[in-house]
Amino acid sequence: MEESEHSKTNKKCIPQTRSFRAPPPLLSQVQNFTTKPILQKPLFNHCNGSNNTPPLATSSENKASNLTITTAPAALDQQSSLPPRRKKEGRRVAIALPQTLVVARRPDSGGVEGPVISLLANHFLVKFDPSQRIFQYDVEISPRPSKDVARLLKQKLVEDNLNLLSGARPAYDGRKNLYSPVEFQANKLEFYIGLPISTGKPSGENANVKEKNKLFRINIKLVSNLDGKALTKYLSKEGDDWVPIPQDYLHALDVVLRESSTEKCIPVGRSLYSSSMGGTTDIGGGAIGLRGFFQSLRPTQQGLALNLDFSVTAFHESIGVIPYLQKRMESLSDLSQRKTRGLTEEEKKEVEKDLRNIRIFVCHRETVQRYRVFGLTKDTTENLWFPDRDGKILRVVNYFKDQYNYDIQFRNLPCLQISRSKPCYLPMELCVVCEGQKFLGKLSDDQTAKLLKMSCQRPRERKAIIDEVMTGPVGPTSGNQAKEFDLQVSTEMTRLSGRILQPPKLKLGDGGHVRDLTPTRRDRHWNLMDSHVFEGTRIGRWALISFGGTADQKTNIPKFIIQLTQRCEQLGIFLNKNTVISPQFEPMHVLNNVTILESKLKSIHRAASNNLQLLICVMEKKHRGYGDLKRIAETSVGVVSQCCLYSNLAKLSSQFLANLALKINAKVGGCTVALFNSLPSQMPQIFGLDEPVIFMGADVTHPHPLDDSSPSIAAVVGSVNWPAANKYVSRMRSQTHRQEIINDLAAMAGEILEDFRCRLSELPKRIIFFRDGVSETQFYKVLEEELQAIKLACSRFPNYKPPITFAVVQKRHHTRLFPNDTIPSTRNQSSDENVPPGTVVDTVITHPKEFDFYLCSHWGVKGTSRPTHYHVLWDENRFTSDEFQKLVYNLCYTFVRCTKPVSLVPPAYYAHLAAYRGRLYLERFDSTNSNRNSTTISRAAPPKAAPLPNLSENVKNLMFYC
Repeated sequence: MEESEHSKTNKKCIPQTRSFRAPPPLLSQVQNFTTKPILQKPLFNHCNGSNNTPPLATSSENKASNLTITTAPAALDQQSSLPPRRKKEGRRVAIALPQTLVVARRPDSGGVEGPVISLLANHFLVKFDPSQRIFQYDVEISPRPSKDVARLLKQKLVEDNLNLLSGARPAYDGRKNLYSPVEFQANKLEFYIGLPISTGKPSGENANVKEKNKLFRINIKLVSNLDGKALTKYLSKEGDDWVPIPQDYLHALDVVLRESSTEKCIPVGRSLYSSSMGGTTDIGGGAIGLRGFFQSLRPTQQGLALNLDFSVTAFHESIGVIPYLQKRMESLSDLSQRKTRGLTEEEKKEVEKDLRNIRIFVCHRETVQRYRVFGLTKDTTENLWFPDRDGKILRVVNYFKDQYNYDIQFRNLPCLQISRSKPCYLPMELCVVCEGQKFLGKLSDDQTAKLLKMSCQRPRERKAIIDEVMTGPVGPTSGNQAKEFDLQVSTEMTRLSGRILQPPKLKLGDGGHVRDLTPTRRDRHWNLMDSHVFEGTRIGRWALISFGGTADQKTNIPKFIIQLTQRCEQLGIFLNKNTVISPQFEPMHVLNNVTILESKLKSIHRAASNNLQLLICVMEKKHRGYGDLKRIAETSVGVVSQCCLYSNLAKLSSQFLANLALKINAKVGGCTVALFNSLPSQMPQIFGLDEPVIFMGADVTHPHPLDDSSPSIAAVVGSVNWPAANKYVSRMRSQTHRQEIINDLAAMAGEILEDFRCRLSELPKRIIFFRDGVSETQFYKVLEEELQAIKLACSRFPNYKPPITFAVVQKRHHTRLFPNDTIPSTRNQSSDENVPPGTVVDTVITHPKEFDFYLCSHWGVKGTSRPTHYHVLWDENRFTSDEFQKLVYNLCYTFVRCTKPVSLVPPAYYAHLAAYRGRLYLERFDSTNSNRNSTTISRAAPPKAAPLPNLSENVKNLMFYC
C-alpha cells in the first residue's frame, strides 16, 4: 500500500493533482522590486527582551512590513552578525544582514569535486536582438469570447486588416496581450468582426437554428514599447548590480515562440498537445492519453534558453455523453440495453460530478455552438416542460419530435442543464463531449499505469522525440513568428559538462558491531545480505488483522508471520514470533464503515493491554478505507501500522520481506543506515560535533483539481539526532484551500525545535531548511514570509539566533539530462542509459547569478531520470557549491525505506509523505455516510479549513508516515 520510491518518482511524470502549479516561462525570484528600498521597517529584533516582538503575522501585508528590500551589492560584504565559519573566509558571498532580504547569489564559479561527464540538456539557446522593439497592445473583445473564439477573431482580424496593422502578423496570448514587431497605424484601433456562430437555443428557449454571424467589437490600444536591453543586463555575468528580471519582455518572447504551436495544438498550461505526435491512446474510463510537449523560456548562464520536454496527459474522450458515462461508471454499462431505466440518487450524484463543467455540443442539428454542463435537471426528460417565447408550455419530448422529428429514447434519464439560471435543457443522447478537454478527474490506478507507459521513454527515445518536436511541423520553430521578431532559436540541445559526485561510505550494523560499506555498484544500490540495519528495534507486542482474502490466501498468514520474523532477525530487528493475540480476520466491508473499523482496532488494542507497538494489516486489495485505517490507528488508537496486500504474500520474496522490515523498523524508532564519516568530519569548516545541526523539510499538498473547498495540508519535519541526522519528527496542519504559504510554520517549527532540545538537551546551532513544492514565481513570497516564520520560531527561545540556510527543492520541472555519446569520455555509457547517480550540474543551464544546481542522486530504472533542482534562496551558513551539493547527495543515502540513494533530499521527502498522510486524515471514506468529500460545490470563498485530528502521544514523535 505504501508507495515505493520508484513508483512515486514516475507518477510525478504525469501531471495530476498538482500538475498545474507549473510556473510561467519567465522565472524570477525577486521580480517586482526596484533597487530602491521600498519597505521601511527593519526585521524585528529576536529575543532582545523588548516588547516590540510582533506576533505571527496573519497576512502578507503584516509580514511584509517587517522586512526591508535592498540591493544585493549593498548587503554582500556586511557579515558582522553572522557566526564565523571555521575556515575559508576569503571569498565573497551573497549574504545580507538579518534586517535585509536578498536572494542568495552563487558563492563561487561552481563546484569542482567529482569526475567530469559530458552531457546534453533539453535547453535550446535563443538569441535575440536587444534593440528589437516589441509593441505591446491591450486587447478588449466584447462580448467576451472563449480563448478558442478569441484566437479565431485574431486570425480573421489580421487577414482582413494587414494595412492598419502595418503589415505585421502579431502574436496573441489568447487573453489581453497582442505583440507586434512594428507599430500599428494608430495607437488605438477599433474593429467589428463577425464569426458564424449559431444563435439556436436548446429546448427551454424557442429555437432558431439558422447560422449567422455573431458580431464582436475589438478594441486595441498600445500600452507599452519593449526592448531587450534589460534582459541582456539581467543575463550578464559581469558586475554585481542587482536588476529585476524583465518579466514583460520575456512574456512577449514566450508568446511569440508559442504562437505557431498554439494554432496547431491544444494548449494546456505550459504544454501543447497534438494527435499528430503519435495519435491517441484509450486509457479507459472515458479518457484518452495524448502526447505533446512542454516549452518555457528560462534565463540561464548561457543566455536565454527554451526548455522543451516531451509530455503526456489525459483528455476526455470525444464521444456521446451516454457512451461516455457508460465508460465512466460500471453501474451504467447496461444503459444501451435498458433504455427505460433511470438513475438512482447515488448514480445521479456521480453522473453530475462526472459531467459538471464539461463542454459538449449537440448532434441533432448543425452548429458550431458549444455548451458547458452546469448540472442535471431534477426531473427526468419524460417529465420536463418549458415555456416558449409566447409563454406556451411545451413538453421536451414533444418539442424534439415536432421540431427535429426525433423520438427521445432515454426518457427516464435527466437532461443536461446548460445554464446557471435559465431552464436550458439538452437530452443526454443528443450530446457529444467536445474534444480537447483536459481530464481533471482523479485517474484510476489502471489509467495512471497506462499514462505512465505512454510517458516512459528511455533517454535515447525521449531525446529523439524532443529533437523531432524542435524541427517538426508543430514545434516552436514551425512558424514565421521568430523571424518576424528577429529571434534565432537553436535546434540543437545544449552541450555542457556535469560532475559525478562520489558516494559516501555508509555505516551499518553487524551483530552489535559497526560495519562500513561504500555503494560501488553502478546504480549505487546496496544490499543487507550480510549486514544488519544500523539501529534495529525490539517489537515485543504486535498484532495482525486481515481484511478480506480467500480461504487459500488466509492460510498464508502463519507462514508470513514466521518468514517476516526471520527476515527481521537477519536484519538485526527483533520481531516477536508470537502476536499478542491471534490474527484477526475481518471481511473487506469492515473498511467501508468507520465506526465498525474503529471498534475493531480499539478492541485489538485493549486485548494488548493498551500497549501495542505495531499493527500489521493485510488486505485483499487496495481500498479507500486505507486512509480511515491510518487515521484511526494514529490518532484514536495510538499505534503505528504497516499495510500489505495478500497478492504479495503468495511469493513472500526476500526483497518484499526486507522492504517491509525496513519500513516497520523506521516506524517504531529504528534506522536503516547512517553516514560512516559524520557530517562534522566531512565538512569541519561548517559543522562541529559539539554544535548540533537540524535539517528541516516542509511541503504543502493541495486537494484534487475538481475539489474547490477542501483544505490544503502543510507538513514540517526536522531531524532530532546529531550527528547521524537520520531520525525525524513531524508536524502537520490544515490550512486555507490551495494556499501555498505555510500558515503555522512558526508554531510547527517551534515545536520541532523544542523536540530537538528535549532529545539533545540543547538547541541546534544551525538550521538547514528544505522547502518542497514551490514554483519559481513564488520564490520571493515564500522566502519573505516563511524565513520570517522560522526566525519567529527561534525568537521564542531566549537569545537564540542560529544561522539559517533556506533552499527550495523542485521535482516538477522539465529539465532533462542526457549522456552525450558523441564525446569519448562517455563512450562507456550507453546513450540509452540514464545519467549515473551523483550527476550534478551547476553551470550553463542554471541561473545566471543565483545559487542553484541540478542533482540526479538516484538511478533511473525506467524512463528518463528527472534531476532534482535545488535553489538556495538564503544562506547564512555560507556554503560553497561543493559543500552544499555534497551535503544534499550524502543525505540522499540516509532515507529509511530503501537501500539506495533517493531522488529527493530526505527532509523534503519526509515532509511530502507527512503532508500526504495528513491529506488521508481528511479524505474519509464511509459508505454509510453520504458526504464523501467528493462533490464539488461552487463557493464564493473556500470554507475555513477543518483542523486535522491530533496525533496520539504514542505515535507523535515516530516516523509513522514512512
